[in-house]
Amino acid sequence: MGRKTKVAITVGAAGLTAWAASKVVAKPKPRSPKQSLEFKNPVVLSNRGGMINAPEHTLAAFSKSAELGVNGFAIDIRLTKDEEIIVFHDETADRTTDFSGKISEYTLDELKNADAGYMFVDDEGNYPYRDKGEKIITLRELLHAYPQMLIAINLKDSPDTYEGSLMPSKLWRLLEETGAEDRVIVISSFDEQTDRFNLYAQNKVATGAGNDEVRKAYAAYSSKFGHLYNPRADLFCIPEKLGVFPMNTESFINFLSSLNVAVYYNDVKDKETIERLLSIGAAGFVTDVPELVTEIIQHHSD
Repeated sequence: MGRKTKVAITVGAAGLTAWAASKVVAKPKPRSPKQSLEFKNPVVLSNRGGMINAPEHTLAAFSKSAELGVNGFAIDIRLTKDEEIIVFHDETADRTTDFSGKISEYTLDELKNADAGYMFVDDEGNYPYRDKGEKIITLRELLHAYPQMLIAINLKDSPDTYEGSLMPSKLWRLLEETGAEDRVIVISSFDEQTDRFNLYAQNKVATGAGNDEVRKAYAAYSSKFGHLYNPRADLFCIPEKLGVFPMNTESFINFLSSLNVAVYYNDVKDKETIERLLSIGAAGFVTDVPELVTEIIQHHSD
């Protein structure tokens, strides 16, 4: 036996010993239960109210989705110049309103004058909501309008901005004032934002994993050291693939479920994919086509 072979065997044995020792010592801690995630059947959240049927993030969209029997909405929030939280996706106002410039440059009163149906076009190329009174709404207004709905709240402002630095505390105060702690999920692609939010919430509100946390979980799952992973979030809202890595496997769902982490899939629009994800344990969907997903889940549950 050559020297290189002996070294390789020694290194391999050392690695196996370290793995075995970590299995004995490590005690993964599952997430504590959150009321907002306690559903008997898979959840349907209409993305921004269901963008295909009406202008995103408007009462027209939310009311249409609610009529379909969805469990709730997945929304984005931003902070105005006068530090009010509005339901809005883009950093700038020009894509979905007749205003231009950054949201943070306007006060709430100014934004309330915008036509929030301005850029919406239906399947026939018409502008059915232009000049029809569709307005930007605040998160407070949405919480009051739909007290029975689950709302996944995505903090869009970067933590490096002034608006982003204020958002976690502003959001917590609003949820506390409205008593909405048990019917929301707070999400951000920036894990730093949900960490900041949780400094105020103290695990009283369900949180979603950001980009780094998803990568960390997948790396742990795909290695032999998944038993060392302790989740920092209650929900993974993920695509079927993250780059080249598949997120849509039963084993990955089971890995997260064993830690009491729910898995919702986003950007899924065809029946076959939805049915397959349901069969392997998906806990919910964030979708632009809530009517289709709701029908499939109802049929699947019968």
